[in-house]
Amino acid sequence: MELRQLRSFVVVAEELNVGRAAVQLHLTQPSLSRQIAALERDLGVELFARVKKRFVLTAAGETFLAEARELLRRSEEAVRAAQRTQRGELGTLRLRFVQSATFEALPRLLGAFRAAYPEVVLDLETLTTLRQTEELLDGRADVGLLRPSAPAVGASSTTVVRMAPGLDSRVVSSDPLMVALPARHRFARRKRLRLEELADEPFVFYNRPSGPVVHDTIVGFCRAVGFTPRIEQQAADVQTIVSLVAAGIGVSLLIGPTPPSNPDAVVYRELSDDLPPWQLSVAWSPDNRSPVLARFLDLL
Repeated sequence: MELRQLRSFVVVAEELNVGRAAVQLHLTQPSLSRQIAALERDLGVELFARVKKRFVLTAAGETFLAEARELLRRSEEAVRAAQRTQRGELGTLRLRFVQSATFEALPRLLGAFRAAYPEVVLDLETLTTLRQTEELLDGRADVGLLRPSAPAVGASSTTVVRMAPGLDSRVVSSDPLMVALPARHRFARRKRLRLEELADEPFVFYNRPSGPVVHDTIVGFCRAVGFTPRIEQQAADVQTIVSLVAAGIGVSLLIGPTPPSNPDAVVYRELSDDLPPWQLSVAWSPDNRSPVLARFLDLL
């Protein structure tokens, strides 16, 4: 049984006239009659009968007509779905991101992508840059929002950022290091601070096992201006760090953009030091041929 036979059967069943059906289908009457006869042989039932010189559907034909229409509808849907998938309008985008991307870049990019491709399924997960790199290279993720490398003291905002071999990338933002202070801190009224002014402060820091590069780089910045930070407490995520700062446990140094917070509890201040920014990049494997990824990159 072929789809063209089903289409022919449905038109004949609707017209109940082989001549008119042949015209619609752009077939000769003998050719259409042969298609219907072949379909009846395949099914082992009679689909049409002549009653008082009228061409009518048999009971089996009535039942088969409903099923044939459904099969044709589903086949058309399958074709459209395949075409839309090829265009990147359907499918899944496996996107991984560092936590500091969640306050600006991630909602901006996903908001635009969702508006353009509302039926694409989003598979989202927070991962460190190292884990993202691994998943992008072995095909477990399509695209990552990550920090390609830590900035070095003395680097400028135009320093070229090197991505892991085998990945392509595009910088989407360059983000400063910010100071988080309890709202009642003596420095809270200041607009900008020098890093060395925090030398005697207790610190709440990123948990080193969760982000050794971030942890070690920020400690390196502090040592470069003459002190080693006195770490009172550590946390794996920025929201917990901000909560601990609000509780007065200590101050912190966070990669911007900073999370929303109650200004009566926590304030964020810029550093006047000439520190290099942390670049946030979108990264992907050029070997990944996902149409959905291609649409995301087009939008980017």
